[in-house]
Amino acid sequence: MSRPLNVGVVGVGNISGAYFKGTRPYEVIRVTACADLLADRSGRAAAEHGLRALSVDALLADKSIDIVLNLTIPAAHAQVNQAAIAAGKHVYCEKPFALNNADAAATLRAARAAGVRVGCAPDTFLGAGGQTARGLIDAGAIGQPVAAMAFFTCRGHERWHPAPEFYYKVGGGPMLDMGPYYITGLVNLLGPARAVIGSAVKSFPTRTITSEPLKGKVVDVEVNTHVAGNIEFANGAVATIVTSFDLWEATLPRIEVHGSEGSLSVPDPNHFMGPVKLFKAWTKQWEDIPLTHSDRVLRGIGVADLAAGVLGNRPHRASGELAAHVLEIMTAFDASQQSGRRIELKTTCTPPAPLPPGLPVGQLD
Repeated sequence: MSRPLNVGVVGVGNISGAYFKGTRPYEVIRVTACADLLADRSGRAAAEHGLRALSVDALLADKSIDIVLNLTIPAAHAQVNQAAIAAGKHVYCEKPFALNNADAAATLRAARAAGVRVGCAPDTFLGAGGQTARGLIDAGAIGQPVAAMAFFTCRGHERWHPAPEFYYKVGGGPMLDMGPYYITGLVNLLGPARAVIGSAVKSFPTRTITSEPLKGKVVDVEVNTHVAGNIEFANGAVATIVTSFDLWEATLPRIEVHGSEGSLSVPDPNHFMGPVKLFKAWTKQWEDIPLTHSDRVLRGIGVADLAAGVLGNRPHRASGELAAHVLEIMTAFDASQQSGRRIELKTTCTPPAPLPPGLPVGQLD
């Protein structure tokens, strides 16, 4: 194997710890540096994980760094991605890929012109649950997929999150926050989409924070907090999806896919594993399906797979094209609500290749 690709992390907030841990098993990458607008925060992360603490500008200018792992806030994703590309580096960012489709397209154009790769979370579809379900569909276990259902519901983050205001501002809301997991999961299982019909509503004009340390603060809601509709896929299947910050409790499934010969229950796409259940038309009962992939995969497999793609000259799975397609699907719900019409999608993507079953953690091919 060629030398591992060096990774520099920009943004060391809460999610960074999961990446520091999840990338360790992969020999194709090595996290060597970190940067944050708050120097004391990057200093603590560097000391804890044995890294170099740099300024953002110094990290981007460092010729030893091959991949920038962009863990900044969503509003900064496109800007940091494009700065990394301009510096000649591959980049992998947290979801969502950008706040709008124009910025997503500009990032992809810049990467093509610079000859570098772009990847984006979520990579949870590469976990045991998503890959086991993908294998079943590819093998024809439910016949031709005809329908799917996906549900994320909660009563909002102001009850528990220490700084929940972001979730109700531009760039937040249940679709951009949690939709990437569900829609990426659906594209992994069904392929690219062609159209969206949606409804969306801002159910409550304000939210009162009940968690510490901001308990009692009233937040003005700027985004729709209940988004629902249908996604039409190129293969003919239609998925119904609901994402909501307005429901106290629900007993809905996470994802189900229904086909001409049976049905498939898919685990929570926000996680890497969970139970997979198959209903066969001829047996008329649900059965538990053993997971075909490792249950020890964590966040960071997408970064490692990008590096493996660079080193092995193959496509990487959590690609920028996939993320841009998912972003257009998500933003189409509001566009459909505002226009009162069905939105034909302009983007598409090649479905990510499945991972070979039975691989040990740390191996991708």
